[in-house]
Amino acid sequence: MIKYKHEFMTFRQEAFIMGVVDYILGGVILLFALVIIAVILLQEGRSKGISGTIAGGADTFMSRGKAKAVDAILAKWTKVIAIVFMLLVVAANVVSIYF
Repeated sequence: MIKYKHEFMTFRQEAFIMGVVDYILGGVILLFALVIIAVILLQEGRSKGISGTIAGGADTFMSRGKAKAVDAILAKWTKVIAIVFMLLVVAANVVSIYF
């Protein structure tokens, strides 16, 4: 009678499968880390200082509105990607502990 689902596998097979799962989760976490870094770097800074005031004088009303819309979209995506990243890290930790 099989008590656990892993009883029918040898240790070598189980270690191979867990190694593959670890590499896949690690690759996905690395990909999400790079994406979140890129999205954060694409966002415009909050305080421009005096140089932003001088350089921003040539901005038209429409271009400032577009910049705010793009910045709002990037801010939303930053939150979504950060939450998914955090859940992936917790899932990888659970998989490595319990399986």
